[in-house]
Amino acid sequence: MIAGLLESEDVLATAAALRAFGVRVEQFGPGRWRVLGGDWTSPNEPIDCGNSGTGVRLLLGAAAGRGVRATFTGDASLSKRPMRRVKAPLEAMGATFEGGDTLPLTLTGGVTHGIRHLNVPASAQVKSAVLLAGLGIDQPVEVAEPVPSRDHSEIMLGEFGAELERDGDVVRLGARRGLTGRLVEIAGDPSSAAFALGAAAIVPGSEVMVTDVLLNPHRSGFVMALQRMGADLAMSNIRGRGGETIGDVRVRFGPLFGAEFTAEEIPSMVDEIPILAVVAAGARGETRIEGLDELRHKESDRLALMAEGLAACGVDAFADGDALVVRGGSIRGGASVRTEGDHRIAMSHLVLGLAAEQPVTVDAAEMIATSFPTFREAMRGIGARIEEVA
Repeated sequence: MIAGLLESEDVLATAAALRAFGVRVEQFGPGRWRVLGGDWTSPNEPIDCGNSGTGVRLLLGAAAGRGVRATFTGDASLSKRPMRRVKAPLEAMGATFEGGDTLPLTLTGGVTHGIRHLNVPASAQVKSAVLLAGLGIDQPVEVAEPVPSRDHSEIMLGEFGAELERDGDVVRLGARRGLTGRLVEIAGDPSSAAFALGAAAIVPGSEVMVTDVLLNPHRSGFVMALQRMGADLAMSNIRGRGGETIGDVRVRFGPLFGAEFTAEEIPSMVDEIPILAVVAAGARGETRIEGLDELRHKESDRLALMAEGLAACGVDAFADGDALVVRGGSIRGGASVRTEGDHRIAMSHLVLGLAAEQPVTVDAAEMIATSFPTFREAMRGIGARIEEVA
C-alpha cells in the first residue's frame, strides 16, 4: 500500500509500465495506491516511459533481474538522453540488449552474475538499477561510491525485507533478497518544495512553511544551500518514518549572499540546481556552482538554458565550463524564456518572475505536469500570480 504518492506524469508512466509487465497496480483514492507483487511477464508492446529518466533506468534494472524481454521507448526528450551508464553495468552482469546508447532499447536477456560497480560519476539511478537487477540472482552485488548519491532505493529495499550492508563507501546486497509488501507513506517531495521555499527566500514580505518534507541527508542539499546563503530558515518537527528523515521547513524573506558550491555537493541537490540559480539571482554577490556537467544531459541542457534565461532577465549569469556563475542583486525580468520543454526550467523561471521588476514568461508550461502537476495551484495558494497568456 502506498500513501501520499505524487501523481505526476513520470509516476503514472512508471505505473503503466509495471502493469504492462503483469503487475497489479491500482489506485483507490488521491495519492493512495496498491501494488500486488508477483511474477513479471514479457510485454507484447513497447514500454513507453514518457519523460521519466528515473523510471526507465530503474525499470531496466528491475526487468533485467526478472529475466523478461522488453523494449523501452520514451518521448522525444527522453529518447535523446544517454542510457549507456545504466546499460553498461547491466551488461557486465550478463544482461543483453538490442539497440544503441539511447532509446528505443530492447532488453533481450536478464542478468546472470554479480558485479562490483564503481558509481562514478555519482548516480542514484545507476546504483538503484544495479541493486534491483541483483535481487534476481544469488551472486555478489556491490556498488562503490566515492561520492555518495541518493540512498532512497537502499532504504526502501531494506524496509521491504532485503538485506543490505554498507561498509564505508560500499553498499552491497546480502543473502536475503526476497521482498515482502508493506505500507509506504511517502514524505513531501523536496524537489517540489524547493520552488515554494526558493520563492519565499527572494520575494519581499514572504514566509512559507512546508510540512512533512523529506530531509534525507543525501537529498536536502537545497535546504543546506539556502542556509549557507544566509536565508532566514528554520527546521522543526524532525523525525524518522519508514527509514527516512522528514520534518517541516520554514523560510522567511531576508538578505541573501552569494556562495560557492563544489561538485561533491551536487548529487544532493542536482534537480534543484535551476531553482538554486534563481535564488542566487536574488542574492548579493557572486554564486558559483561547480560540477554541473550532469545538467547538460537532463531533459535539456539545463546549464546552458539557466544561464541563457537568467541573462535574458537582466541577471549577470553565464556558464564557465561545467560551472554556473550568477552575480545577483537585481532581477529586471521582462523576457520570454526558452525552456526546450523542460519542466524544471519552466518552473524556475516562473519563480524568478515573482521577484522580477517585470513579468517573466516561459514559452511552454504544459510539461510541468511531468513532475509537479499541481505547481500552479500550489504556488497560487501561497500568493503567487502565475497566469496563462494568449
